[in-house]
Amino acid sequence: MPLSGLSDLPSFRREWAVLLECASPTSDVRRLVELAYSADWSRLLVLAEEHGVLAHLAGRLRELDENLVPAGIRRTLLERHRVQVFSTLRMTAELFRLLELFAAKDIPALVVKGPVLAMQAYGDPAMRSYGDLDLLVRQRDIRRATESLQATGYQAAVPLRAIDAGKIPGQYLFSKPDSKLIVELHNDFTLRYFPRRLPIEDFFARQIRVRLDAYDAPALSVEDELVLICIHGAKHLWERLIWVADVAALVSRQTGIDWERASASARAVRAEHLLNTGLRLAADVLRAHLPEDVSALVRQDAVAAKLVAGILRWLPAAGYAPPSLFQRAAFRLRMRGGGFSAPAYLLRLSLSPTEEDWKPGATENRHGFLDALRRPFRLARKYGRGGKS
Repeated sequence: MPLSGLSDLPSFRREWAVLLECASPTSDVRRLVELAYSADWSRLLVLAEEHGVLAHLAGRLRELDENLVPAGIRRTLLERHRVQVFSTLRMTAELFRLLELFAAKDIPALVVKGPVLAMQAYGDPAMRSYGDLDLLVRQRDIRRATESLQATGYQAAVPLRAIDAGKIPGQYLFSKPDSKLIVELHNDFTLRYFPRRLPIEDFFARQIRVRLDAYDAPALSVEDELVLICIHGAKHLWERLIWVADVAALVSRQTGIDWERASASARAVRAEHLLNTGLRLAADVLRAHLPEDVSALVRQDAVAAKLVAGILRWLPAAGYAPPSLFQRAAFRLRMRGGGFSAPAYLLRLSLSPTEEDWKPGATENRHGFLDALRRPFRLARKYGRGGKS
């Protein structure tokens, strides 16, 4: 089946219901069986893969009668999940190597998302598929980190001369073409979708250790990770179910969340509406349980309610029926709330050039005025032509 068929949302209604049941932290086996009888398993497989919840589907299948799932579909799903597990093991081993490399060079780093989030949310690093490793590194350490990664065979998408010129990309990306490994370094300069600059020193001060195999990986506190993944979901307009599933799983498994601290972390970067949007999606879409006082505050947030209403229109299509350019702009405005801050936030996002906007051969141009002017036109071309965003 062509992937473009995902844009036909009504035809996937039954499969979407099955997928929601599989991804819910409070999944009901009896309800799942009822839904599975009417599902087209080929469509369900495609939908699960595009939404990044293949492991959720594979896990729930083990609870169902073997006769309910076509043998061919079961074999395909288990094989794809097996490939995901091997990829997870390989990337986790590489993560350990990178952390040891940075520690030897005295470059502090925190792991964000990826295997650490999988452990915090699911207790299993193989429950999430991820194509890269994300680390939080202070801007002052970026040059040394780049030199260290290049010395071990990584290719830097952002050259040293661009770093020396003060160019700020969307992320500092590194790749190994032979192994397809990708590493991304982030900090308070690159994470521009935070409405207010990320207080990186506070994040480092509140860091915790997450056990991965026999290794204690430095990571964000659960509360800071929750805020970060809600902002990350909003950055991508919540077009994939995995981002909602992560929030639902994290708040369901981490029963000791300090909600006052989570609220303060969001408030520090003016992301209260984004946190509430993620929490409301987790509750409404995947039936995640929130404490009564938290749920009440979330449902009082009218901005979050409008954001969720828009998200629910395009979420099932996994990016194959994306919002229009106008809808994207309206969504970005609402992300910041109201008043003068909303258009200022949209303007900053629209005029802050990343590596995609840099003029070739002009990395020495520190201010990049022309890069900033080109950016709105590039975004209009990228998001104004339809198709998967």
